[in-house]
Amino acid sequence: MNVREDAGEWVSYSRRANASFFSELDVLLRALDRFFTIDNLAASDEDLTIKNCYEELGTVRDTILRVLAILEVVIPESRKNAYWFQKFAETKLLTARKRDVFRESLYRQDTPEKSLSLLYDSFINLKGIISDLMRSGSISYAGFMTIGRIISKDIRENIFFSPFAMEISPEFDVIESPAISDVVRAIKDRELKKNVSLIFVSLFRFLRFLNCVEVATERSVPLNSSIAVLMMIRIEIPLFQGIAERAARASDDERLAAVLNSLSYMSSMEGRRVFEVELRDIQRKKMSPQFRGRLESCHGILTNLVEHGILQLAQFFNPGLSEEEIFPDYASRLQQSIRLREDLVALCELLTRFDAAAESSGWRRLFESLVCYMVYFESFTLRLLRYDDYEEFSLFCNGMKAVKLETVETPEFRRMVERIRHFRIFVETTLRHVENRTELSNKPVDMERVEDLLRQYI
Repeated sequence: MNVREDAGEWVSYSRRANASFFSELDVLLRALDRFFTIDNLAASDEDLTIKNCYEELGTVRDTILRVLAILEVVIPESRKNAYWFQKFAETKLLTARKRDVFRESLYRQDTPEKSLSLLYDSFINLKGIISDLMRSGSISYAGFMTIGRIISKDIRENIFFSPFAMEISPEFDVIESPAISDVVRAIKDRELKKNVSLIFVSLFRFLRFLNCVEVATERSVPLNSSIAVLMMIRIEIPLFQGIAERAARASDDERLAAVLNSLSYMSSMEGRRVFEVELRDIQRKKMSPQFRGRLESCHGILTNLVEHGILQLAQFFNPGLSEEEIFPDYASRLQQSIRLREDLVALCELLTRFDAAAESSGWRRLFESLVCYMVYFESFTLRLLRYDDYEEFSLFCNGMKAVKLETVETPEFRRMVERIRHFRIFVETTLRHVENRTELSNKPVDMERVEDLLRQYI
């Protein structure tokens, strides 16, 4: 590693060793630039001239912190030490002329090493400026947009790491499925192959963007950077629609044109659902209990949209192609959804039976069965739920374990019976949402497994 560093080749080595981090860096830089687009700020017809952009700037700050965290990983320790020594030397040791020469050399960006160092330097400075600004608690729209122009300039003028240097990045924008690559290679017409390849590349790029959305966390930095990535996708969807519609107009095959127009239409409709409903006023709802659930829902909607688009287009050329052959994790996701659905069906049946027997002599046995089943559900199935549903199930599990059968005649137990009846309605609603998952379409419930599961507890 030291030899490569001395030779000025450490960026090439780091790119190979940290490919996923450089891919995420590319996404976050694009997201930061797009985040200052006016459509991403308009919320509930608020007057932008009097808007307090404090929450929006908080999202920018946390996305910058995520960028710096990535740079801390991909830049070797010796290079970071050299950077901080140079900062010290600039202010304490160098003459004005030597400072000028040093900065001119850095700004020239004639190597990837200098471009990455300049990016690190810019974002260190931006972090300090934004942190100071946020202490005021009030950020004007004009001030916010000024910060945006500075960030955009630093990103777009970076010679080696600007995500906008090329429309399609040969490093990051690739078709990651061998099955889809085979579909493209099999197309004989050169113009058709070019158009279809571009659409597949665009769809896989969306999946790359969505891989940078992290919702299984309580920490503000990944959640806020996830907001920035989702808002960036809002800008990218119309660009994809243009690609799909141009390919449809260029196609001589009416059936293929219909598939391409369908991709454009569905991306428009689902995009509106995500950005005009689920994410509307999201900056104002960061403290809401539904905040993470909304991000998770949007991530699921967009992922299903993109994967369905890839499958639909691929099956036009190869009807026998399946999801399992295209997406490596599809099989595990499918099995998780099947497991969750069947366990929810069994839970609904248990709750229904208990409700029917609550006033009869058989309630005690069913109540004990329900408690045991909830212990099983909490241990093995709870983690498969959406975040919005998780808390309600967790509270119910804890409540069931706390009930003592000797308190059967008390008002407390009666309240628990009512709680069980209300929870059954919640479980039925959750089950309907799970059944709407794309991977479960045309896949019936395995009632034999459900009955076998029930026999273990009744």
